[in-house]
Order: sequence, then C-alpha cells, then structure tokens
Amino acid sequence: MLLVLDIGNTNIKTGIFKDGKLINSWRLTTDLRRTSDEYGVQMESFFNHLQIDTREITSIVMSSVIPSVNYTIEHMCSLHFHGIIPAVVNSSIKTGLINCYDNPDKMGSDRICNSVAAYHIYGGPCIVIDFGTATTFNVVTEKGELLGGLIFPGMKVAAEALTSSAALLPKIEFVKPSHVIASNTTDAIQSGIINGYVGMIEHIVDLINKEQGVKHIVVATGGMSNMLANESRAVDFIAPTLTLQGLSIIAKMNGMQN
Repeated sequence: MLLVLDIGNTNIKTGIFKDGKLINSWRLTTDLRRTSDEYGVQMESFFNHLQIDTREITSIVMSSVIPSVNYTIEHMCSLHFHGIIPAVVNSSIKTGLINCYDNPDKMGSDRICNSVAAYHIYGGPCIVIDFGTATTFNVVTEKGELLGGLIFPGMKVAAEALTSSAALLPKIEFVKPSHVIASNTTDAIQSGIINGYVGMIEHIVDLINKEQGVKHIVVATGGMSNMLANESRAVDFIAPTLTLQGLSIIAKMNGMQN
C-alpha cells in the first residue's frame, strides 16, 4: 500500500492507495507546534479505526508547502511506519510534465501534483483550480507543458481579511444568498464573496483560453471547490482528491509501490 501526504497551510490531506486506487482519505490540522509523536499517534488512530496495519504501507510520498514541517513529518513516518522515509515531490522528481516555471524549485509541490493528476486523468490542455487557503490556477498544454498560472487569496482568507479590517462587518457562513442584491449585511457579504469568486473564475478562464487560443478542460479541487464550481459555467470536473491522486501517479512514475 502507498501512503500519500499533502501538507498544506491549513490541513494535511492524507490518503491510502492500494493497486492504484484510493481506498480512504482523511485530514489533519497543520500545526507547527506538534511533535512527530503527536502526529504519529493521530495517524495510528486513523489506521486502527480503518483496521489497517501500518506494516501494510510499503511506500510514502508527500508534497509540502511548509518546509519547516517536513522534518517533523519525515521523522513521524520513520518512527511509526517502520523506518520508511517519504519521497518528497520537488522539481527533480519524475512527473511526466515539462515544468516551464522560471524557477521550477519555486513552484508549490501541491500545484505540481494537481497538474499531474488533471493532465493524466482528464487530458490537456487543462486548467486546474485549487480552492484552498490560496486559490491557484495552473495551466497545462496538450503536450504536457506546465506553464504556470495565478495565485491569489482563498475565499476564507478574503472573508476573514474583510471582517477583521471592518469593525461593523460580521463573520459569515459560506452560504449563497437567494438574491444577488442583498437587503442585509450578512447576505451582502455572502453575495459579494461567493458571486465575486464565481465571476472571477469565469473571467480568468476566459482570459487563459483567449491568451492560449484554445479552450481548456477546467478541473476544480480544494475545500471550497464544490460550492464555487457548481455555481460556475466554466468548470467541467470537480475532483476533491485531485492532489492525492497526483501523488499516487507520481509515486508510480518513480517506481514506488502502491
């Protein structure tokens, strides 16, 4: 079995693959203060709950956007998964894509994993939109060239920045209001954030299609993907576990068992 870990700013997304198929996944809160033992106990509790022996894991691969956490997770894997040291996705690992970023080492490994999965599962040219702590767009050509993309604040980050900077504006639940024109402050924020992001998605996809002179397959992933993608005419596929799928594909390309 293959264990995959996607270390993000908010959560660590985790999945177990058997024969190339995702058999279970879960999330842990990313916490810089946790020790390798604390993460290990949490991991073992999930494995016990699933009635899976940690000794069934033969390979581990991870992506990370928080380098300072990497050693803790690597140490946890070594201690709790019988000495296995995880392979880390970076610019030198085989991905099946041509990374055209000015400095490939500076591209987030989660963006690489998303692009690998979208290209291999849905084909190219494609656009991958990840609605996480940051919202990212990544563009892959029909030939498998990872061109780069866009990065801007995620929807939760934007909402928190708004309400923390304006004393009279309340924190909101992410629910689409029944009307675009709202008659109260809470609905007005909800309408502005949700409809604004949906409009942004469609506008940026249109700009990319125009700039590249071709219509792209658009794949959405990340915590807010269901809400936003379902409202947008631009999104073709919603894939909540896309990053984990990308890690599995990369593991196979690099000779790891899964």
